Amino acid sequence: MPVTEIDTWLGRLSIHETDGAITQLLWNGSGRKEETPVLKEAAAQLQAYMNGKLEKFDLPLSPKGGDLHQAVFRAMLAIPFGETRTYGDVARELDTYGQPVGQACGANPIPIIIPCHRILSANGLGGFSGSGGTETKIALLKHEGGYPFLV
Repeated sequence: MPVTEIDTWLGRLSIHETDGAITQLLWNGSGRKEETPVLKEAAAQLQAYMNGKLEKFDLPLSPKGGDLHQAVFRAMLAIPFGETRTYGDVARELDTYGQPVGQACGANPIPIIIPCHRILSANGLGGFSGSGGTETKIALLKHEGGYPFLV
């Protein structure tokens, strides 16, 4: 599986590709670096996002997960930059419950690109499975602006 890494203000991130699509984004690199067209583009888009120059990713994605997870991933991808939804909002949209939505968010293998940080609990931030937990979630939400409750 080809992998590339980039250094960002969140730390070193590794981007993984399988069969021409991004399958994972992980914190703390493995030391491996391969250049494929998809990984070059993913690294460039991720760096542009981190530098405040990209609001929407345009990459081939292939996250693992069952039907509900895939539906939640699509719902997260539909949330515009600078906006948030709650687990309940997504659950109502998908005719399910908040807990399975939260589980799918926690299982998201491509955080940031599939913006699980834009999903909040009804009573606050909720969790974040990426390195740094909710502190990283807060940093990403602040980075995207439009979150006066976090400024």
